[in-house]
Amino acid sequence: MPVTRDIAGLVERQLRNWELGRDQALKQARSRDRTVEHFVAISRAVGAGGNTVGARLGERLGWPVFNGEILRIMAGDDSVRRRLYERLDEHDTTWLESVLRWALGEEIRRDDYFHKLTRTVLALARQGHAIFVGRAADLILPQDRGLRVRLCAPLDVRVRAYAELHKLDPRIARARVQQIDREREQFVRRHFGVHADDVLRFDMTLNTGLLSHGEAVEIIQATLRVKKIVD
Repeated sequence: MPVTRDIAGLVERQLRNWELGRDQALKQARSRDRTVEHFVAISRAVGAGGNTVGARLGERLGWPVFNGEILRIMAGDDSVRRRLYERLDEHDTTWLESVLRWALGEEIRRDDYFHKLTRTVLALARQGHAIFVGRAADLILPQDRGLRVRLCAPLDVRVRAYAELHKLDPRIARARVQQIDREREQFVRRHFGVHADDVLRFDMTLNTGLLSHGEAVEIIQATLRVKKIVD
C-alpha cells in the first residue's frame, strides 16, 4: 500500500509529539526499574470507531496516537525507525533487545516485519506516554503499565459505519469488514496464539453500538484516573 502525503505528514506529526513528550520526561527523575511509560492500547473491531476514539483521547490527554496504519509505516520505514532508535540510550537498547529475545524467540527470524513492529511499539512506549490503536499492541506491552481497551459493535452497525466512511455500497462494505475481521484474527492467532476478541486480554470492553465515541472517551479517561495513570 503506498504512503500518501497525508499519512506521511501524520506519521511525522505524531513522531514529533512523541519526541516532545520524551524530552519533557527526561527533565524529570526517571527510574531505571520501569519498563515502559504509561500507555493506552485500543483494540477495535472494524467499524467500531477505534481511530476516532483514539484520536479524541489523544487530544484530551495530550498524548501522541499511533494507529495501525502509522505503526505499519513506521515498522516498514528504515529512516523512521533509525530516528526512533537514536533516541534510545544504552540501557534502553539493552532492555529492548532482552525483551525481544524473551518474547519472540524464533519468531524474530521467521517474520522480520513482526520483529520490526514489536521493536517499534516497545521503543515508543519505553520513551513516552502513547496511545496505540490496533496491531495487537496490548499483547506486546507489559500488562502493569497501561490500560487495554476493546471496542466492539454489532456487525450491522460496523458495516454501516464502514460504508459511510469509505463511501461504499453496503454489500461491498460488509464483505470488506468480514475480510478485515478474518485478517486481524489470523494476525493475532499467528503471532500470539489468542483470539482477537478474547475479553480476557482487556481491562474493559466498550460497545460503540450503544455508546457514542465521546462517551467511550469519557469512560476510558475516567478509568485512567481510577488507575492513577492520569490526574
